[in-house]
Amino acid sequence: MSGRAAEPPPDATLRRWEREQAQLKASVVEEDTEEWQKDSSFAGLERVGGVDLSYIKGDDISACASLVVLSYPALEVLYEDCRMVAVSAPYVAGFLAFREVPFLVEAVQRLQQEEPKLKPQVLLVDGNGLLHPRGFGVACHLGVLTDLPCIGVAKNLLQVDGLVRNELHREQIRSLQREGDTFPLTGTSGRVLGMGVPGDSCAPSQVLLQVPDPGAHPSG
Repeated sequence: MSGRAAEPPPDATLRRWEREQAQLKASVVEEDTEEWQKDSSFAGLERVGGVDLSYIKGDDISACASLVVLSYPALEVLYEDCRMVAVSAPYVAGFLAFREVPFLVEAVQRLQQEEPKLKPQVLLVDGNGLLHPRGFGVACHLGVLTDLPCIGVAKNLLQVDGLVRNELHREQIRSLQREGDTFPLTGTSGRVLGMGVPGDSCAPSQVLLQVPDPGAHPSG
């Protein structure tokens, strides 16, 4: 099958996207707002969601948009929503949200309509959060639009705010030996933009959990 790809957007579209990111960024909440977030054992956390878009190999347009909700801490599947979608916006670094978030918002809306009692208390998002060139990655974007706490989850370090994939970073990755091991992703600004944690069989080297944690939802 020959590859299919969306056309790159004009400069005017990129400028409009930048303005929209700046406007929505004002609604990001970085502080703990829920009681379970203030408890080291996460007492009160009962439902955890995860979202992702998976693409067909060789096809940059056809994708499967997925939302899964698990019980916590048992991690039993409570809800699944997987639908094929046609992605029209191209991938542009720093603007992933404009390609994927509309489909993820629709998935969250379907959940709220069909099974409102299964609404997740936090969403794990395949992508960046505050660790982003403009401090507003796909996890922040989705959190603001859905009013849900979101955590960005990535496998590779986005080099912003002085963070680089140098020998120090590689040594920090090697230090992640056991469950519970972490290291902070601290930029030259002094802000902690996320945490490095051990991976699993799918991402054996590292997983970067990116704040906002508890979330990126509006405060009002």
